[in-house]
Amino acid sequence: MTEAPADSRPDPTAPPSSPGRGPQLASIAVASALFMEFIDSTALSTALPTLSTAFHTDPVHLKLALTSYILALAVMAPASGWAADKYGPRRVFMLAMSVFLVGSVLCGFAQSLGQLVVFRTLQGLGGAMMTPVGRLIVVGSAPRERLVSAMSWFTMPALVGPLVGPPLAGFILGVASWPWIFFINVPVGLLGMAAVLRFVPPLHQPDPGPFDGKGFALTAVAITSWIGLAETAGMDLIPVAAQGALGLTALGATGLYLRHWRRTERPVMNLGLVRFLTFRASLVGGTVLRLGLGATPFLLPLLFQVALGWTPFEAGLVTIGTSVGALACKPVAPGLIRRFGFRRVLILSNLATAVLTAAPALFRQSTPVPLIIGLLAVAGFTRSMQFTATNTVAYAELPPGAISNASTLSVVAQQVGLSLGISFGGLMLHVARGSTEGPLTPERFFLPFLAVGLVSALAGPIYRRLPADAGASISGRKLA
Repeated sequence: MTEAPADSRPDPTAPPSSPGRGPQLASIAVASALFMEFIDSTALSTALPTLSTAFHTDPVHLKLALTSYILALAVMAPASGWAADKYGPRRVFMLAMSVFLVGSVLCGFAQSLGQLVVFRTLQGLGGAMMTPVGRLIVVGSAPRERLVSAMSWFTMPALVGPLVGPPLAGFILGVASWPWIFFINVPVGLLGMAAVLRFVPPLHQPDPGPFDGKGFALTAVAITSWIGLAETAGMDLIPVAAQGALGLTALGATGLYLRHWRRTERPVMNLGLVRFLTFRASLVGGTVLRLGLGATPFLLPLLFQVALGWTPFEAGLVTIGTSVGALACKPVAPGLIRRFGFRRVLILSNLATAVLTAAPALFRQSTPVPLIIGLLAVAGFTRSMQFTATNTVAYAELPPGAISNASTLSVVAQQVGLSLGISFGGLMLHVARGSTEGPLTPERFFLPFLAVGLVSALAGPIYRRLPADAGASISGRKLA
């Protein structure tokens, strides 16, 4: 398969900016827009117990509100790279934000869990374009020697959003009704769109050719079937025969796409990029990591609010510790990567992340709150280091023409990993409760957190296969 040469250069007719700050301003503008998306996700997680009361449903079933959004992200993301190349990254990014805002408003008017799932899916259609296209803008705007710094700014919403989202949701639930969790996205999103229009220049992309409609349909069926199978496995939501049909459909669609990919010059997802070692390690290791971490935003609010009896505001304030730790990592991440290299940082941060992800399994009524906040803060630091390193090393060996396809493939893998992680966490909680579906006591959360911690640790052996000098060309590390 051939790859068209890329020309991801700013339009010379765009408003000038200082050479040193242009890429940084573009990264910050995109990050400010994505900030809305991460506030929304973390705020919704905090509100899950409240929504279960409002919709008269079991709290465990509220994971559908999370996975429906992620499913839409994963299904539509393969089309994002082609759309960005065809119509321009900035134009597609703005359209995606508009769709996200419309979905947010509709979520606020939902009257049932079913309606909320439908409107969250619409949100996901917008979000599917935002993250991969935003990454394309950042990577296309920044020189390779400044990519670590640019990606650090790009990942900032994933850190600040969780810092603001939980206490904001707790405050809103204390003074107003839950729909305002979604309505608050409107002013934040409009400010982000204004920043993108002001600081992000148009980028010239290579002609992507015709859209791979057949490949897109096959990936949509495969992703939907895999996530649907994971969502219903062991939960008695659908008959066993239907689960078997989902499994066969997932396997069949996956096999057909692999065959289609080998025969297509411009597939919607270019799986051939896994031949690059650093990209393969980032893709596989990052997906495994998210299988574990994806369950945390679902499990923690239930542990704090249902099992420990905290208010949404109290739970939101405590979970700030995670984001504080993540923010503390940002100034030191480039230096640590430059000093120790990607391989060592990935291995050590993965080990620490796995242990700290499992730590809430031991939280009880008697656990001191300062200890809980401290553990969450250290966990936030190690996770931030892990994601900064794995997201950046992916682009170390890629040619410029492969960046768009790589961004799309990364986002699909990430969202599938997160969705499967939520489903896995829900399944483990269901198993811990037993067939009687007893009350959610703190002891019920021991198995789920221990399980997700063990799964997170499986990324370590993948990172060990990297050479010591992996990513040295972008980390600035000098080997003796």
